[in-house]
Amino acid sequence: MSNIAWITTPERPRSRVLVVDDNIDAVHSMAVLMKMMGHEVEFAINGLAALDIAKAFKPDVILLDIGLPDFGGDQIARQLKYEPGFERTRIIAITGLPISEVRERALQAGCEAVYAKPLAPAALEDLLEKSSERVASGGSSSLRNP
Repeated sequence: MSNIAWITTPERPRSRVLVVDDNIDAVHSMAVLMKMMGHEVEFAINGLAALDIAKAFKPDVILLDIGLPDFGGDQIARQLKYEPGFERTRIIAITGLPISEVRERALQAGCEAVYAKPLAPAALEDLLEKSSERVASGGSSSLRNP
């Protein structure tokens, strides 16, 4: 029962989350899971859609696949970090590639951390909880790079 406590706890702070991944099954699964956790979620399956949706949705957190086919996730992160209104948005890289191959590129582009796909539900919950705390406090908190 304790494994599903987050599903039944409506008082948890909510984050606005944008999930960007070209794998439709992965993006849908993560979006459903985060909605079950009580977060407001939008998703995009390519870089151009991610930029448009991010500008309209104004997410607190972006989970961004680094290996998108049209634009690299690092290009999207770099562009959004310079976009007015995204100064406090947390951009978290997710990748199916070995983290050692993409970590430096993602961090230089403005991503705060890099996680391997698939992201475990407990890790996702922890990540979003930290982001929710940051939003609720109006400040910033740090994310550990695994």
